[in-house]
Amino acid sequence: MPPSSASLTTSAPRRAGAGEFAPLLRLVKSQGLLERRTGWYAAGIAVNAVILVAVTAAVPVLGDSWWVLALAPVLALFWARTAFYGHDAGHSQISSSRRVNQWLGLLHGNLLLGMSSAWWNDKHNRHHANPNHVDKDPDVGVGVLVWTQTQAERREGLARWLTANQARLFFPLLLLEGIALKVSSIRMIIAGDGWDRRGRGRLVEGLLLAAHYAGYVTLLAVSMPLGRALAFAFVHHAVFGLHLGCVFAPNHKGMEMPDGDGERWGHLKRQVLTSRNVTGGKVVDWFMGGLNHQVEHHLFPSMPRPHLRLARPVVRRYCEEQGVKYTEAALLDSYRQALSHMHAVGAPLRRR
Repeated sequence: MPPSSASLTTSAPRRAGAGEFAPLLRLVKSQGLLERRTGWYAAGIAVNAVILVAVTAAVPVLGDSWWVLALAPVLALFWARTAFYGHDAGHSQISSSRRVNQWLGLLHGNLLLGMSSAWWNDKHNRHHANPNHVDKDPDVGVGVLVWTQTQAERREGLARWLTANQARLFFPLLLLEGIALKVSSIRMIIAGDGWDRRGRGRLVEGLLLAAHYAGYVTLLAVSMPLGRALAFAFVHHAVFGLHLGCVFAPNHKGMEMPDGDGERWGHLKRQVLTSRNVTGGKVVDWFMGGLNHQVEHHLFPSMPRPHLRLARPVVRRYCEEQGVKYTEAALLDSYRQALSHMHAVGAPLRRR
């Protein structure tokens, strides 16, 4: 049900805190935008599964030719769709049943992608709770890249060179992200952090990951020579990592990074001021899985993805009335802003 064009003028308080979000929440609920879209998800998951099966079946057919590498980017593209469904299951968007969402996450993450859903959910939920907070959001913690000049000043050796040049290295580094996600997942399973005492969750996750790797390696081993198999795996994971990075990078990089004052922000400001929407119509919506409506997703994490674009005019109008800056940018401009921020962070190191 699309949102109405009625005015959003309310008597909502303008002070920081939960009070400024409550009227928006009531309005969104009244328009049915938080209701689940089980049919939409069932159809999308089924279509994605059919395409994955078709591409997988084509691999041994073309395995005797280098043309098989053309299937790697196609598989990566629909692996990204798979990741979107796993992401939505983690946010309880698909079903009202916690168990159903959990199993959908395990099947899409662990079995199909070889990526731990428990690891992803833990990391992603901490990001949602405190987006862009240097001490609390793992997405802006110190890693290969850094996000503040304070972080940059502590870099030494090779890390210092990487930080000085991180803007120009960003997209090349994304080619390794698909592999990095799997490495992080395996490390979490081996470490066993965060599992119940009986380790049932860890066992299920580990078995599904093992099934994924066994199936993936077997498919390539029986379909093509070793060199071609390694090339296929690299192209596949490189495009997959690049695609996911291109989806998630423009959403928060270069936006507000709250510290002391930001910790006193209410939910509305904490989510809106740290997020950037990416515009571009249906093509961009499909490429980014609807997560280009990042402001709405952060305000309402359990909102089904097809409703995010419907909520956009409602949220934008409300933010204007509350005096909260609502940021949007075209796709290329969003990358420019994100890269400009990374370039500025590394600037002091380039002057030394």
